[in-house]
Amino acid sequence: MQTKLRILGLAIVASLLWINPMFAVSHGTKVQSKANKFKTRYIGTASWYGGKHQGRKMANGQRFDRRKLTAASWYFPLGTKIRVVNVENGESVVVTVTDRGPNLRLHRILDLSQAAAERLGYVGQGLTPVFLYPVPAFDTKAAAFDAGLIAPPASQGPGDLVAKAIAVPM
Repeated sequence: MQTKLRILGLAIVASLLWINPMFAVSHGTKVQSKANKFKTRYIGTASWYGGKHQGRKMANGQRFDRRKLTAASWYFPLGTKIRVVNVENGESVVVTVTDRGPNLRLHRILDLSQAAAERLGYVGQGLTPVFLYPVPAFDTKAAAFDAGLIAPPASQGPGDLVAKAIAVPM
C-alpha cells in the first residue's frame, strides 16, 4: 500500500513540475536561451570586497588580489568580461568574473574588487547602483610580417621604384 502511495505522490509531483514550465511558455513568458544570454543587461546594486579577502582562493582556482579588476557574479560564466557602469556618476570599468557571489539573499548582483570600486568611485559608500552587461569576446590575430606583400619584378631593384602622382580633376 505504501509503495502505491509513493508512486502516486511521485506521479503528482512530476505532473506539477511538467505543467509549470508549460504554463509559463503558453502565456508568453520570456524564456532565456543560451544564445541570448550574452545580450542580457542588468541593473542592480554592487558591493566591493578588498583586504579581508586578499589571498583567498576564488572559484576559478586563483588567489584573490584586490588590486586587479575582477568581480564575483552568479549571473555570468567565469572568465566573462563585464562592463560595469556606476549609475550615480557615470564612471565605468571592464572587469573579469573570477569568483562566485555575492550571497543572493543580500539582493546584490555583483561584488567588485577594491581596484574596480575605486575606479567607479564608490569605495567610501560600500554600495552603489550599477548597470552591467557582458563585453563580447573576440579573437584577433596579428598579420604576418610579410603577408600580402608582393616582390618587385626581377628587372627592377628595390631603389628603382618610382612614385607616380595621380592628378585628381576638380
